[in-house]
Amino acid sequence: MGMDQTELRQWEARCTQEEPPRCQAACPLHLDARGLCETLAGGKVDAAWATACRTLPLPGVMARICDAPCKAACLRAGLGGAVEMGALERFLARAATRTPPVRPLPARGKAALVLGGGLAGLTCAWDLAKKGYAVTLAAREPGRALLDRHGDELPGAVLAEALAALERMGVTLRTGAEPTPAMAGREDDPGALPEGMDAVFADPEALPPAALGVGEPDALTLGTTRLGLFAAPLPAAPAGAPAGAAPSPVLLAALGRRAANSIERFTQGASLTAGREREGAFESRLSTDLTGVAPLAPPPPPPDGPDAAWARAEAGRCLRCQCMQCVRQCAYLEHYKGYPKVYARQIYNNASIVMGMRQANTMINSCMVCGLCEAICPEDFDMGELCLTARRDMVARGKMPPSAHDFALDDMAQACGPDCTLARHAPGETASAFAFFPGCQLAASDPGAVERAYALLRSALPGPTGLLLRCCGAPAHWAGREALFTQVGEALRADWQALGRPELVAACPTCALTLRRALPEARVGTLWEALTRHAAPAPAPGSALAVHDPCASRHDTPQRQAVRDLLHALGRETVEPVLTGEYTECCGFGGLLDAANPALGAEVAARRARAASEDFVTSCAMCRDMLARAGKRALHLLDLLAPGEAPDPAARPAPGHSARRENRVRLREALLRGLWAEEPGPRPAHEAVALTLAPEAARAMEDRRILVTDLQKVILHARETGRAMVNAATGRHLASLQPGPVTYWVEYEPDDAGGFVVHKAWSHRMQIMGGRS
Repeated sequence: MGMDQTELRQWEARCTQEEPPRCQAACPLHLDARGLCETLAGGKVDAAWATACRTLPLPGVMARICDAPCKAACLRAGLGGAVEMGALERFLARAATRTPPVRPLPARGKAALVLGGGLAGLTCAWDLAKKGYAVTLAAREPGRALLDRHGDELPGAVLAEALAALERMGVTLRTGAEPTPAMAGREDDPGALPEGMDAVFADPEALPPAALGVGEPDALTLGTTRLGLFAAPLPAAPAGAPAGAAPSPVLLAALGRRAANSIERFTQGASLTAGREREGAFESRLSTDLTGVAPLAPPPPPPDGPDAAWARAEAGRCLRCQCMQCVRQCAYLEHYKGYPKVYARQIYNNASIVMGMRQANTMINSCMVCGLCEAICPEDFDMGELCLTARRDMVARGKMPPSAHDFALDDMAQACGPDCTLARHAPGETASAFAFFPGCQLAASDPGAVERAYALLRSALPGPTGLLLRCCGAPAHWAGREALFTQVGEALRADWQALGRPELVAACPTCALTLRRALPEARVGTLWEALTRHAAPAPAPGSALAVHDPCASRHDTPQRQAVRDLLHALGRETVEPVLTGEYTECCGFGGLLDAANPALGAEVAARRARAASEDFVTSCAMCRDMLARAGKRALHLLDLLAPGEAPDPAARPAPGHSARRENRVRLREALLRGLWAEEPGPRPAHEAVALTLAPEAARAMEDRRILVTDLQKVILHARETGRAMVNAATGRHLASLQPGPVTYWVEYEPDDAGGFVVHKAWSHRMQIMGGRS
């Protein structure tokens, strides 16, 4: 398997979406302020109060006296002022019509003694009772200090109800006498606790550590030198309070909660220290993008204090902090309605548990491997690398569906085959200082542009410039077929070495990136940098153009700058889409998305097409064609630097699958004849079969990735073997052939010119077995 549990955790840790917002992390009790505000902003007062009650001890008390340290961490602070969480809590405590009942866990069979009825002691008793402990709280008058300090906010009836709730939870209140050190256990026997008690917590307001004679308690666990006795010094006063002010209520409650957690661990024989780094306040790793967030001041408070309208408006100011930056910018992540940590788990489960599931396989193969998520993510989470790892694993275990990438790999094989490849020195030369590498997609999209660009380079570069026609192998890399990628790379290396190891000049950004990966020993530049240095394009002013940076140039600043320099030299004003440069969007072809998930590929292309109102210009032939297929006017940079005869190249339609392959073959033939005065070899016999495609058949072939050559082979085979059925009523023939893993069917009829009219075509992976005669 490609990913073990350790690697899964490493991937998961890099996605911060599940990190709490800064307010919740800064709250020592970890109140879900984001969830509370979202619910309250929707007008659901009781539901918002239930959110508070899930976290707060003695919620009716705590909500009224909370000193809200979360405000200091609120990201809204610099955009109109921090959300008034303390006021919202007090509103909910007054306005809620129902407080959820507390349902303690079943009895644990363990007992604990809490000495002191301050907020820390009350919280410790509350939390332990919820966990199923038998708790005794000893205090002269539980909660008296709270009334003395917070009488304006805390009615006596509210405190009385909180104490009654403690008793309903099973807490025994021993009142009437001050707790003493002797109650904590025998000083002459460090291991002796009060009879019947498994642990003791000394509330710092009643019994500070000095009074107990146990030294300084451990800050993390509150443990002391007397086993089972937990204590703590008084915490600090609220931020901004005058010297000598009473301790922060929230910090007091957090001490009680820490003590309860330690007592639970102690009585269960668990580690007192493991996994407690985030107990209390901590720094969240959640990253929230505030770009475009407008300042919004708090609503003016009503004269009679916060009411429902005010609370709803104030809660609505919450930014509901989350990361999701990559999801908002990536159509692929948005489509699958999750975020990287979720996908990491799904990919792991797909590989290790279900061993290949169709839905997960499609998700894995739909990533564009474009690097946008990594560029955006503060933690550099790269979904592309994760998906590539999964693809390699699926290939290695034989779990990769053949239909995912077979067409793209077959296309690569054609571009690397003898009908399309060429490695030559320039006409009349016996050596090459440079070699032009146009890439298979430029050859497929606009073969004339390859010829014109090669002529331009031969006249501009300061040395003889050869030509190297073939595919760089990117489809094999994207498909996770590393052995095939290596094989393509070795053939590429052989051609390059036969040319004398020249500097490669790549027209395609993906080729430039892939060549550097496949041939690390080669010097690889780009056509655009070469033309910037060695050619001065004639000005060709026109309307402003939006620059689409191919995702393969995301980290290639010199290449991107060269494109802009050439456009400016042409006298064209340029416009940058919202996502550009390092943060550019993919066109929908990258990572073989268009092959594995054509519908999503079209959606991605349409999304990019909407990124600018101006015509696009790009340095990638496949990007241009994907944008054109989405209905966007788009130019390839060579349309401006080495224009052909098209009157409006921005309107040029993207060639279909069959035309792309035909273009590559015809380009090689034209170059051999035109530059080297050589006749190419004979064409395969099936290409002599002349076909006319009915419109319905042409559309179906494009959608199903059926090539004209596939149908020519079927019809030639039917003519040679007589294996075709004829419909007597219509005169149409029906034939099939399985030249490889796919079986092709075609319904056709002869025409008057000696060719055939194709009415229907389809394909599948079933094998047609001959019956016994």
